[in-house]
Amino acid sequence: YLGFIRVIAYICEMIAIITGDIINSQNTDSELWLPKLKNLLGSWSATPENWEVYRGDEFQLKCSVDEVFSKSLMIKSLIKTFENLDVRLAIGIGNEVFLSEKITESNGSAYVNSGRLLNDIKIEGRTLAIKTENDKVNRDLNILFKWASIDFNSWSVATAEIIHRLLINPELTQEELAKELNITQSSVSQRIKRSNFDLIQETDLFFRKKIAEL
Repeated sequence: YLGFIRVIAYICEMIAIITGDIINSQNTDSELWLPKLKNLLGSWSATPENWEVYRGDEFQLKCSVDEVFSKSLMIKSLIKTFENLDVRLAIGIGNEVFLSEKITESNGSAYVNSGRLLNDIKIEGRTLAIKTENDKVNRDLNILFKWASIDFNSWSVATAEIIHRLLINPELTQEELAKELNITQSSVSQRIKRSNFDLIQETDLFFRKKIAEL
């Protein structure tokens, strides 16, 4: 009986899946961006159970529901540090009914939602979207993502560098950033202002509250 309860709890537990693909990867040497993407994903969890890169420029990641937006932005900002590269990100929220040793062989509504959504946004020309089991949450968050993507998609390499570092380590001071990037502190201040980083943090808080409605 306890085993049955555990199985039910496992199936009911929501997870997040990000399925993504690199835009313009065929025009860029993968040796530049692929190791950095793998390093980022590897800093969060183990492969191939929780993440995997496949077909050269596609990837999948499993993470907690409340962290999925911030992790999406970390991936986005990393890829945007490379000239002419971008990334599509399809977030699926749902359950996991089969756990394999490889994430690409695991299954559940989170996987289905994410995988199908990536195909949809390719056709629609979008770069960030989410699908949950709740139509109202989907509608509200996807409107937010459409607006936010106008900003995210226009990040310059310099802006993406600042955002990525601050997302990875929000405690970094402007002085530390200036040393890392070899620029003046006033330049760091200007870049942070241009990046709308405060708004990015507010959006992440809003996402976490909204997703808690599921």
